[in-house]
Amino acid sequence: MLHVRGIFLPDEAERDAWVLDGRLTFTRPAGATDTVADGGWILPGFVDAHCHIGLGLHGHVPDPDDQAAQALLNREAGALLLRDAGSPVDNTSVQAREDLPRLVRAGRHIARPHRYIRDLGIEVEPDRLVAEVATQAAAGDGWVKLAADWIDRSVGDLAPVWPDDVLKEAIAKAHELGARVAAHVFGEDALPGLIAAGVDSIEHGTGLDDDLIAAAAASGAAVVPTLINIDNFPSIALAGAAKYPTYAAHMRALFATSRERIHAAYEAGIPVYTGTDAGGSLPHGLVREEIRALVGAGIPQPEVIAQASWRGREWLGLPGLDEGGPADFCVFDTDPRRDLAAIYQPRRIVLRGAVVG
Repeated sequence: MLHVRGIFLPDEAERDAWVLDGRLTFTRPAGATDTVADGGWILPGFVDAHCHIGLGLHGHVPDPDDQAAQALLNREAGALLLRDAGSPVDNTSVQAREDLPRLVRAGRHIARPHRYIRDLGIEVEPDRLVAEVATQAAAGDGWVKLAADWIDRSVGDLAPVWPDDVLKEAIAKAHELGARVAAHVFGEDALPGLIAAGVDSIEHGTGLDDDLIAAAAASGAAVVPTLINIDNFPSIALAGAAKYPTYAAHMRALFATSRERIHAAYEAGIPVYTGTDAGGSLPHGLVREEIRALVGAGIPQPEVIAQASWRGREWLGLPGLDEGGPADFCVFDTDPRRDLAAIYQPRRIVLRGAVVG
């Protein structure tokens, strides 16, 4: 039985807690205890709300041991809860292991033929979108992932993938089935239809202008900007500049305003959650770098830490450090809401009641 004492966040109460059968209690149970931390700041583990377990820098990662290695990189960074925003392979083995972060899955990306990364998603035409949303809602853990815009080679620029009327029906079907919808979207043009249809999570969102931000705030949508992945936009633009100059210029422009746009979304009251987009062009375990990027975008550090920890857990349906809640937490010597360097030096990491770091 473990014992920990410190200042618990977000309520800032200094207290003792015990870990019994993987859960927290603030009433001392009978029996011997092992104190794992006495003093410091205690908060739920970080949340990477956009990553891809089973996708790596060189393609699909179907082997469970390799997927576990990806999850362990996240755990070492203090990310104890992951939302997999679409995976091309079965990654449920990660959920079966007690030593790996908790994983909330979105099934497979739903894409349109020739309008997304090849072999990554389930590819359907618009007349099959609603049915595929139902399939992926059953396959995931309460989330469905849509590829909502991509380069249209016939026009040489980003363009919406799905007609607005089909989007509305598809997102309504997901909601009817108790699932939420996350949508990949870089540009501006797909956003009005997504927001009007009730999309729950805008991934990247670099095309959000003031009017779209106001509409998203009114709709209740959240944004997961993945800023450290948006930093790849200039290289993406360079690679496509010779063949698609309009697209390249557009990607550079989206990158140039990305920090300004996400700060404006925060100021408008849109929840901004922390996600890395790890598992494609980026390795896993970078949640702390995304936290730094969000602070660098002008979002107050206490707000970033909150969204990256207890608020992110709540959004994904898990409790924080509550009586009887899961014993998933990190202990820091200083308050990470004020000392950003602290996030790189956890004194203890505890997952499901076991000390893992």
